[in-house]
Amino acid sequence: MSKQRVHTLPSGWAEATLSDLIGYEGLFCDGDWVESKDQDPSGDVRLIQLADIGDGRYRDKSNRFLTSVKAAELHCTYIQPGDLLIARMPDPLGRACIFPGDSKPSVTVVDVCIVRLSSHVHPRWLMHQLNAPQMRQRVASLQSGSTRKRISRANLAKIRFPIPPATEQERIASAVDELFSDLDAGVEALESVQKKIEHYRAAVLKAAVEGSLTAEWRRQHPDTEPASELLKRILAERRRRWEEEQLCKFTEAGKEPPKDWRLKYKEPKGADTTNLPLLPEGWCWANTEEVCEFITKGTTPPGTEAPQGNREVPFIKVQHLSGTGGFSFFDSPSFVTRATHEGFLSRSKVFPGDVLMNIVGPPLGQVSIVPTTFAEWNINQAIAIYRPITGLSNRLLAAWLLSQPVLARALRRAKTTAGQVNLTLEICRDLAIPLPPANEQEAIVEVIEDQLSVIDHLESELKVKLQSAQSLRRSILRYAFIGQLVPQDPNDEPASELLRRIAAEREERGHQVAATKRNASKQRQPRKLANVAN
Repeated sequence: MSKQRVHTLPSGWAEATLSDLIGYEGLFCDGDWVESKDQDPSGDVRLIQLADIGDGRYRDKSNRFLTSVKAAELHCTYIQPGDLLIARMPDPLGRACIFPGDSKPSVTVVDVCIVRLSSHVHPRWLMHQLNAPQMRQRVASLQSGSTRKRISRANLAKIRFPIPPATEQERIASAVDELFSDLDAGVEALESVQKKIEHYRAAVLKAAVEGSLTAEWRRQHPDTEPASELLKRILAERRRRWEEEQLCKFTEAGKEPPKDWRLKYKEPKGADTTNLPLLPEGWCWANTEEVCEFITKGTTPPGTEAPQGNREVPFIKVQHLSGTGGFSFFDSPSFVTRATHEGFLSRSKVFPGDVLMNIVGPPLGQVSIVPTTFAEWNINQAIAIYRPITGLSNRLLAAWLLSQPVLARALRRAKTTAGQVNLTLEICRDLAIPLPPANEQEAIVEVIEDQLSVIDHLESELKVKLQSAQSLRRSILRYAFIGQLVPQDPNDEPASELLRRIAAEREERGHQVAATKRNASKQRQPRKLANVAN
């Protein structure tokens, strides 16, 4: 133990390493190298994983086992209740918790470090110390690895940190536990409100898609043209656009349109209303294919995306879409070259106003409207494009695709493979949605956006408060381990004496073990000589 201090310590404090806190019967070692082939789901030994190691909490999330015979064969180290477990891989790197014990004997994986302390050291104090921001910075400075960061036990052993007197350790641990308990209760209350807000958002969209959100509007506008007439105009416009597109193709090819070319137009089939709920008066059912001129999905670009500096055409991924209708492209933008956009990805071009929905999940129901930031965009293969025809509001279509009743109809037909849910283009094109009259569409969108804007504001405030709670948690730990959370008591035995006592006990135990081995060796020696004489 070095006497040199890297900073000013409170009175009675000292500096040490993890090794200095290990008692004569303690441990400071890595877990065991247990491969998949060594495991057995019916085994009688629990294998603790990295996923079980929380930041100050034992998560108990894994479900891995091996037999005691295999554990003996691998010379596994069994962990005990009260042992400190330190994660040598993120996230976060170096997080620590106390093992509470398990109904089965337990071992842990090699990327978890086991610390069994001297009885003179308070384990919860050390756990909080290891999770403090100061310790995280020191761990980060000693990490290694390019793809997945890790810290070796040898580097953990190098880290020096402040040690308060034993009685102050207990005061610090109690104060942190009490403050964290209050903080956790506040966070739990905030998270409860978050869930209620999510339910309220879903309720607003459900009320909108069922028509109850604008029931008063309909009473005040009894002479509104029914949606069935609107659907006729949409279908006529859909056909007109198809014919216009075909004529453009003939002109570009320098050909005259063939006889009866208009007969090739494929009329979309209407919605199958079997088992669909009744709609408000004036509404009608429609298939998405009826009310959209274009529904398709994106494409995977060949090779890599464009370098960050080559910001030619923005490339939208599922992570940019939102379950609330937002759009987060600029948080982590990606791009493809203009040549790729016009060539290989020409089929998956999207434009401002297009409605996008992810078709690979979970989760499904991530929806966004393409903004006007760029004139043209592109999308990957896990996203579907809906380009509504004049007469159907794109904002209304986005709300419908976000609503639970519409999404549930799609999910009932979805295919699930290895836990991944996929919507085919057939499902996307054959999705039944309610079509309100044109004027009522505007009213619905206005009410939805008014109510959801209040929800968004509340969610933003909750997010700030939850972030503040995390900052407060870090501040509590920071102040705890510079001696500013609880008062020092000049009557406390200095930490230097604590460290000397631990070292002395460890040394004495070492002498005892050595003496025992020498005595055993002497007792065996006469027998060996007697055997030689015979």
